Amino acid sequence: MERLKLRNWLSMAMVFIYLRGFKVWISYKTQVVLTVLSWTLPVFTYYFVGTSLGQHVVSAVGVHDYTQFFVIGLAFQGYMSSVITTISQRLRNEQLYGTIEYYVISKAGVTGFLTYSALWGFLLNTINAVVILSVGYALGVRYDVNFVSTGLVLITLIVSTFGLASLSGAFTMIIKQGNPVSFFFSTFTTLMSGTVFPVTVLPLALRYVSYALPLTWALNGLRDSMLMDASISSIWNIVAALLIFDVILVPLGIFSFRVAFRHAREKGTLAEY
Repeated sequence: MERLKLRNWLSMAMVFIYLRGFKVWISYKTQVVLTVLSWTLPVFTYYFVGTSLGQHVVSAVGVHDYTQFFVIGLAFQGYMSSVITTISQRLRNEQLYGTIEYYVISKAGVTGFLTYSALWGFLLNTINAVVILSVGYALGVRYDVNFVSTGLVLITLIVSTFGLASLSGAFTMIIKQGNPVSFFFSTFTTLMSGTVFPVTVLPLALRYVSYALPLTWALNGLRDSMLMDASISSIWNIVAALLIFDVILVPLGIFSFRVAFRHAREKGTLAEY
């Protein structure tokens, strides 16, 4: 029985990743080229910005090597912003196509729809991260990776992102357009999560906001674990903070989406767009 459930889960995951994700994405060649360019061009932009500023300016804000700093930031920033946007966009598209009801009344259910929809977003951003880290290596970044610590930080970041994406999906289910959660995380995470500059240069009020974002903690942990071979014990405070985000955000996101789904179904607005 358990083997059958696992086989069904893998079959459904493959459908969402390959058919609903990769096949659709790869069929638009121009979009693929533009997407890869949108991943790599910012790396060169920030590389030349860092070069023009000089090491003494970078050191003044507490950054040892600016190329190392922003490469890790850009590689993993997309895990949060893009995945949240991907789920909201998937919901929006299914509403426009008139197929949302078929998904949510299927065996996968509401939670399954969210989970399977997130898989392609996570996979695409993993490709994004590998491309940016490779470009960074070509620009002179040398990694000293502790794979256990890096994997643990990534998993806890992905889990918290899933919770936020579910919360974003709840807004899309109710208000259709103008999603504030998706807008915030697609627009402001680069500014406030320490992606391309340390959060210590932010005004005090914004610094508090930055520490309320899982990505801020995750990027600090990834820089330590991928550049300095930091062990789990040395970044345990970061892992603990991310686990707290997970415990709060996942139940909140799934509960919010279920409530939004039930509300939309009772009001008869599930397929409205």
